[in-house]
Amino acid sequence: MNKYVKEFLHRGLIFGGFGPIVVGIIFVILQYTVEGFSLSGMQVLLAVVSTYLLAFIQAGATVFNQIEHWSTVKSLFCHFGSLYVAYSVCYIANSWIPFKPMVLVIFTAIFAVVFFVVWTIVYLSVRAASNKFNKTLH
Repeated sequence: MNKYVKEFLHRGLIFGGFGPIVVGIIFVILQYTVEGFSLSGMQVLLAVVSTYLLAFIQAGATVFNQIEHWSTVKSLFCHFGSLYVAYSVCYIANSWIPFKPMVLVIFTAIFAVVFFVVWTIVYLSVRAASNKFNKTLH
């Protein structure tokens, strides 16, 4: 098995459980803040399974940035694409956003802006730390 596939699966398995924990916390908060809030067993099951898969994919997708023979652009867009699909499917399946063209356009725009801002901050931080470390070695 490819070392990157193994790493994707390893990271996903380690961090996948955080998705259901987060959704559980959100449901508890909603229960205490929204009068009459309730969910069916199927809604809870769908939320738990989909947020597990979402967290699994999100954690695993970080491996794209470590494939040495890929360009930064290729890594960036594979990471973006995998997360975009995972989040879109999860949000639509759980009816957290409706499946309407304008909603999807707005969701896509917000997702893209947030993703690229976070990615740029992380990239610049890692590059600055690497430069600082390299200077201490010389």
